[in-house]
Amino acid sequence: MTKLQVTQTKSGIGRKQNQRNTLRSLGLKRIGDVVVKEDRPEIRGMVESIPHLVNVQEVD
Repeated sequence: MTKLQVTQTKSGIGRKQNQRNTLRSLGLKRIGDVVVKEDRPEIRGMVESIPHLVNVQEVD
């Protein structure tokens, strides 16, 4: 199954609370943090709600 590599590129400071909560639920705490998650609709939805804060790459 395909996995998504999510990298935080911008800070959550000054953003809406729901965007900060989304970062935290993905496991991202600071700029440069990288997490690998399964490619599921729930994760895609989280990433699509904060595209200005993260970069996403598909990894096998």
